[in-house]
Order: sequence, then C-alpha cells, then structure tokens
Amino acid sequence: MNKKTVLITGGNAGIGFATARVLAKEGAQVLLACRNQDKAIAAAKFIRQETPDAFVEVLSLDLSSLAEIKKSAERIKTLYPSIDVLINNAGVYCPTQQFTVDGYELQFGVNYLGHFLLTHLLLSSLKHSGQARIINVASIGHWMGGIRPKNFKGWKKYNSFMAYGQSKLANILFSHVMSRRLAQDGIISNAIHPGGIDSDLYRQLPNWLYAVFRLFLIGTERPARMIADMALSERWQSKTGEYVSAHMPDWQSKEAKDALAADCLYAQSVALVQDYL
Repeated sequence: MNKKTVLITGGNAGIGFATARVLAKEGAQVLLACRNQDKAIAAAKFIRQETPDAFVEVLSLDLSSLAEIKKSAERIKTLYPSIDVLINNAGVYCPTQQFTVDGYELQFGVNYLGHFLLTHLLLSSLKHSGQARIINVASIGHWMGGIRPKNFKGWKKYNSFMAYGQSKLANILFSHVMSRRLAQDGIISNAIHPGGIDSDLYRQLPNWLYAVFRLFLIGTERPARMIADMALSERWQSKTGEYVSAHMPDWQSKEAKDALAADCLYAQSVALVQDYL
C-alpha cells in the first residue's frame, strides 16, 4: 500500500503537532506547512527521533498574506503534484484586533480566508490523488459567530470571541460547500471540532473563569487520533460533508447547516481572493 501524503497547516505546535506525530507513526508522508520555520524544523526533528523511519518535510506557509500563500502553493505543487490529504489546521486567536497583510481581520484572514485560498490552489494536487480528503479544523466556538461581511476587514467594536466564532463558522460552511462541489472529483471534505483544548484561547479568559473552564479541558491526543483517523482510515473514505467532535457534542448552529449561507460565503470569498487564483 502506498504511503499517503498528508499536508497539515500549523503542524509545529498544539493539535497540529500532535496530529503530525500520529500520522508519522501510521506511516504517512507528513508535510508541515508553517509560518514559524524554526519551530517547524524543531517539530520535524522531534518526530523523526520519535519515529526514526518517518518522512517529515517542512514547508513555508504564511496564511496572513495572500501573495505568500500563492507563492507557497506553487512550490508545494511542484514538489508534490499529488497530495492525498489536506488538513486545514492552523489558527489564531486574537484578544485585540489585528490585521493580515491584505487588511483582513486576522482571525478571519488566517483561520478561514487563507485556508480557502490554499485549498483552491492545491486542488490540482488533490484531484491527482484520485481519493483525496480535506479536513477542516473548526470549533464549537462557531456558535458565537455569524457571517458579517462588513467585519471581514475589521470591527468598529471588536469582540474577539465573536470574531473567532465567525472564522470557525466560515470553516464549517466552507467544508460543507466543498463536499458538494468536489464530490464528482472523488474528494471528500469534513470538519471537526477538536474539543476544549487547554490553549491560548482559554488562557485569555479572566483567571477565575479560566480556572473553571480548565476543569473540562482535554489534551491534544484525543483530537489528534481522530483527525488522523479521518485522514487515513477506510471508514472515512465515503464520508463527506460531516461535522464531528472529538470531545463535546457535535451540534451545529442553524447557520452552520445553511446551504444557502455556505454558497453565499463561497461566492464572496472567491471575489476576495480572485487576483490570486
């Protein structure tokens, strides 16, 4: 059986790193697409030491710049004309409003729009696989968000949790619409809520509230195993358009299940990245 080539964004830390470790142990060729190259190189070294026969390569990817995404995608396609699995994992949480190189609110730009562009630029490599899979790491936090185009480039009154929720709602809508659009190409697209992970998102809460939340948080191993299963197992080969959870109930908000909203966001997103497609 041929080894699966799996590209994971943000694979140098957190859930991404834990997932990369599992994938390497399972025999996949793991591509770590990351902004921080020093951390990515250190992560790859750790994985090779842990799994001596592992294939791990570090690739440069800055999701906060559409031009850099285009440049990285072209290099990736040259190196890997066939990619079996794309895991859109990288994400940020910003307690104060920040912006991408192109002027988008950073959480929307990195968590969603950057992955939107990257996915489309890598479609030729995914289609070449014949049975490719796209996994979008979303969040139950999507319940806090709504799609507000007027806020794509910034909020007059910034609410970090609502901005984060918007980006994660967009991840789910994107995952669903791609499951429909790519069905004829044999590509499946699914989304996952990795669970309440003890991460920077929760550490930004007031100390007393974080102390309460921490009682219910989990480590990275459980979501990592589930994402790896979605990436490699036969039982996921025919599943598409799903949203699952590694920890909490896999409840979707009403808007997350709205096919019309998904199509509308898709059309808006194409317009936003048109110059780079």
